[in-house]
Amino acid sequence: MASFAKPENALKRAEELINVGQKQDALQVLHDLITSKRHRAWQKTLERIMFKYIELCVDMRRGRYAKDGLIQYRIVCQQVNVSSLEEVIKHFMHLSTERAEMARNQAQALEEALDVDDLEADKRPEDLMLSYVSGEKGKDRSDRELVTPWFKFLWETYRTVLEILRNNSKLEALYAMTAHRAFQFCKQYKRTTELRRLCEIIRNHLANLNKYRDQRDRPDLSAPESLQLYLDTRFDQLKISTELGLWQEAFRSVEDIHGLMCMVKKTPKPSLMVVYYAKLTEILWVSDSHLYHAYAWFKLFSLQKSFNKNLNQKDLQLIASSVVLAALSVSPYDNTRGASHLELEHEKERNLRMANLIGFIIDPKLESRDVISRPSLLTELVSKGVMTCVTQEVKDLYNLLEHEFLPLDLTSKVQPLLTKISKLGGKLSSASSVPEVHLSQYIPALEKLATLRLLQQVSQVYQMMKIECLSKMIPFFDFSTVEKISVDAVKHNFIAMKVDHTKGVVIFGNLGLESDGMCNHLMIFAESLNKAKAIISPPARKASKIGEMLPALDDIVEKEHKKLLARKSIIEKRKEEQERHLLEMEREEESKRLKLQKITEEAEQRRLASEYEQRKNQRILREIEERELEEAQALLQEAEKRGKKKGKKPLVEGEKVTKQTLMELALSEQLRERQEMEKKLQKLAKTMDYLERAKREEAAPLIKAAFQHRLLEENIIHEREQQQEVELSRQRHDGDLKEKNRLARMWRHKEQFQETVVNRRQAEYNRLRAEREERVNQLLQQRRQEREYKRKMLFYLRTEEERLRKVQEEEEARKLEEAERKRKKEAEYKAKLDMIAEKQRQRELELEEKERARREELLGRTNEVLPPRSYDLPGGAALPMEAGAAAPAAATAAASQPPSSGKYVPRFRRERSENVGQAPLTESDRWGSNRQDDRTSQPRDSWRSDDRRSSFGAGSSGPRSSWSSSKIPPRG
Repeated sequence: MASFAKPENALKRAEELINVGQKQDALQVLHDLITSKRHRAWQKTLERIMFKYIELCVDMRRGRYAKDGLIQYRIVCQQVNVSSLEEVIKHFMHLSTERAEMARNQAQALEEALDVDDLEADKRPEDLMLSYVSGEKGKDRSDRELVTPWFKFLWETYRTVLEILRNNSKLEALYAMTAHRAFQFCKQYKRTTELRRLCEIIRNHLANLNKYRDQRDRPDLSAPESLQLYLDTRFDQLKISTELGLWQEAFRSVEDIHGLMCMVKKTPKPSLMVVYYAKLTEILWVSDSHLYHAYAWFKLFSLQKSFNKNLNQKDLQLIASSVVLAALSVSPYDNTRGASHLELEHEKERNLRMANLIGFIIDPKLESRDVISRPSLLTELVSKGVMTCVTQEVKDLYNLLEHEFLPLDLTSKVQPLLTKISKLGGKLSSASSVPEVHLSQYIPALEKLATLRLLQQVSQVYQMMKIECLSKMIPFFDFSTVEKISVDAVKHNFIAMKVDHTKGVVIFGNLGLESDGMCNHLMIFAESLNKAKAIISPPARKASKIGEMLPALDDIVEKEHKKLLARKSIIEKRKEEQERHLLEMEREEESKRLKLQKITEEAEQRRLASEYEQRKNQRILREIEERELEEAQALLQEAEKRGKKKGKKPLVEGEKVTKQTLMELALSEQLRERQEMEKKLQKLAKTMDYLERAKREEAAPLIKAAFQHRLLEENIIHEREQQQEVELSRQRHDGDLKEKNRLARMWRHKEQFQETVVNRRQAEYNRLRAEREERVNQLLQQRRQEREYKRKMLFYLRTEEERLRKVQEEEEARKLEEAERKRKKEAEYKAKLDMIAEKQRQRELELEEKERARREELLGRTNEVLPPRSYDLPGGAALPMEAGAAAPAAATAAASQPPSSGKYVPRFRRERSENVGQAPLTESDRWGSNRQDDRTSQPRDSWRSDDRRSSFGAGSSGPRSSWSSSKIPPRG
């Protein structure tokens, strides 16, 4: 991306690239300049750059580039110079329109040029082949190649401009002008699709305007100028839509105008409202909404009569006649009879919506079909005096159709009036908004109304009539049409009649007797008589047995209720099953039908496609043959003309001539002519070479003589000019000397003034220098103090950090040392405990050995003194527990008792005697080591196992056995 210091340089560079044919590079250069943020200030050069940029975009059909450039240019000049943006956009649209017109004119010229006979000979072979294969005509191909791309670009231009100018109060006039030109484009070239898109774009712009109310430069619709511009745009949209026959889009345009009026709560000018109602009448007539069409005509008549001061009597009669005829054209019966509730609600909403569009205020609580109806409209026309303004024919027609009762002469009197009314109408001179009124468009509806009135009046007089007589009485339609009209009228309960084609008669009935209330009159009559009889003579009451039945009545009712519920559920299940079965059958039939239909459709499509391909191939072959025949004839005629010119013998007509032979002859002839032309050109070049050489040889001495003569003349001129210059220099020198002498007397004053100025400036300089040095010294001193303060602060922070680190390290070392000391102490304590436990274990082992030895000794001594006794058991086994327990008990008694065996011995003496011979316990063993010994001896089961074995006489004893033996005296 090249950057330019000035926009002029970019414009110059772009022009240079255009001159060498590099338009794309030139466009890129200008695009980079416009989109860059460097040049965002508006200047006149940017406007010239935008003109050149737009021209390049149009030449190359680059709509995207044009849109980006215009958006950037809008940002630049929106707040500074909006008129410049308007000029650029106008130039853009003018160029696009001009190129589209040029392409269209070129296509038309090309179409006219195709009629020339020998134009085929100048075509290239590839063009001929393309024309053979392609089935397009010349106009279609030229339109696709030339006109369509430029029309697409023009449409894209309008869309781009509308998108750029949307919802901007400073550009709303240009927005309205662009929309008008876009509408004219759609109208001129009959672009219906583009018109729909254009209307949707404008509609979306207005919706976004209401949605984003805090937008910058948002148009104020309450301002009269802005409202008028928006309304003019919508009315242009309405007019173009109706002219192109887009009635749905025209109705949406009417809704847009009404929505805009409701939004700003202001009524437009009467002239615009006249256009609004005039177009609304056309739309409603096309949509067969005759009632709303008549109301719209009534509003139009009221506006014209109230605000059009130039309205003459003739135009007023035509408009009033249109109002009355439109009201008479409305169907005389209600089409909503027998409709469902949902349809009635939709009809009510539709009536409210249409009444708002037309301008009638309706109370939503009332029935709209009663407020907006044919009778109420006719009544209002009479009350407002519209009947006094119509022509005499319309007045007579109104009286015949609405007030007269002429069953036999109605149509004969109505027909001449309709003939006269059909001739009325034409252009209105005093109402420009309603250019033309056609009363003949109401004739079919009036003929239908006359037919209905005739049938209604005849049904009141006759009960039966022949079809021939009825057909003669209705000259407007044949009887089949009359029958269709009567069917619709009977459906909506307007008349009661039947057609018997077997007898050829029409039977008329009475609406009162054939109404819904009279169909079942006998049954209603019987019910009424029964009620009257019951009132006059009520039946006598008999003594009932209700008291006797009451106790069992609840059970009976409950049982019957349950039976009914069961029966109801069974019936519902059967119904559901039957419905399910029917649905499945219908679904299967529908699937079969769809499959068959799909197969038939696919076969039909294949058949149609094959037939289309065959027709297409036949058409192409036929066109190729025809064109080959035409080209062969053209080549034959051209060959004959050449042969006649050169005196050659033409081709014999009887010879077989084909396209291939003729093309070969033409190519050989062209090759021969080209060779002859090359030879002529070589000969001519040699002749021209000789002539040029001879001319140069003759002109050489003349040129030399002229050069010498010119040299002399230039020397003379040089000397004369040099003398003039010397004279002028002398005069200037003399003048300068005089000026110096004149100014020499002011030299002293000049020196004084210069010295004064220099001294003053020197003093000022010294003062400023001193002040600057003082400020510099102060600043240096301040910075020195700040550095000193920072240095001290840093030193303090480092010292504090070092101190804190040392304290933390000492604390950690102290904690580690304390932990190590605790660990060592615990290890020493544990070692001491282990040593005490080991000593205690050794002591216990020694005690156990001693005790075991003592017990063995005592056991042997007891066995010698007392023989063993055994108790007789059932199994013959001795009791080992008693024997085992008796031995230690005897030993203990022998050791502890005195010689007298029957004396009581206290416990403390027995314990003292047991401890005889044992070493006395130390203080630590007595208090501290006992608890530790208990802990250390827990894993061992020697004490428990010994006790267990001793209790069962296993041959070992312990402290428990000695303790128990001290309480049990020895036997014997």
